[in-house]
Amino acid sequence: MRSPKYLALAAALLASPAAFAQTTSVWNNKQCAVVLTYDDAIDADLDRVAPALDSLGLRGTFYLIGSSPVVSKRLPEWRLAAQHGHELGNHALMHPCDGSLPGRSFVTPDNDLSKYTVSRAVAEIRTNNTLLNAIDGKTSRTFAYPCGDRQIGGVNFYDQLKADFVAARGVTGGLQTAAQVDLTNVDCYSINGQGARYMLDLVKQAQQAHTLLVFLFHGVGGGHALNVDLAAHRQLLRYLKAHEKDIYVAPMVEVAEKIRTYQAANGTSGK
Repeated sequence: MRSPKYLALAAALLASPAAFAQTTSVWNNKQCAVVLTYDDAIDADLDRVAPALDSLGLRGTFYLIGSSPVVSKRLPEWRLAAQHGHELGNHALMHPCDGSLPGRSFVTPDNDLSKYTVSRAVAEIRTNNTLLNAIDGKTSRTFAYPCGDRQIGGVNFYDQLKADFVAARGVTGGLQTAAQVDLTNVDCYSINGQGARYMLDLVKQAQQAHTLLVFLFHGVGGGHALNVDLAAHRQLLRYLKAHEKDIYVAPMVEVAEKIRTYQAANGTSGK
């Protein structure tokens, strides 16, 4: 069953042809935008995901942890992924998460965000940008909050990084129009065990409501504790390819640039 929030959004758009036209113009005059994001720089990204995307001519965003051994051991393959049009996004140098929160027993003392200073977090993220630039030669990219954590001692550390990125992806689910998107904390749907039907329903909702839909994946066909079945992921990609005339599929940085331009021109902001 669709949520009241979704139904209200759809009704508002259907009742306003002008709003519909403005929103779809941001999505390259298509019904909606879909962004495929893959976190943590794992082998599955290069072994299964990038080849699957490339085979269909689709482009996504890979959020890389700079310290991941899969980055240092497979630099030429990451560079090739960037050359194929995929974004290499910033997922911090060490992937620090707030160990003081419930359910965070996996956080080590060295990578506990609650023990960081804001300046340390900012410095490590900027260092990762330098590494990513050395790989792909690009200066424009997006950030993804490790574990979705945004604060250190009650301070939003990303406030000091707004000039370094086009946008930052969060972890909260939601479908939003271009006017509603908060580029400092972009909504997404985290996939862990859900099947193709669930993912395809989200895409169809986005098509009907003319919104942005961001997927967050970790393991695809294995390789991570958070995982999506390979066949289900393949079904999603095939649907997106089959409906490419109606669905704008692009990396986060490209879509976020369009949203930023739209919001500046229309005096809107999701914040």
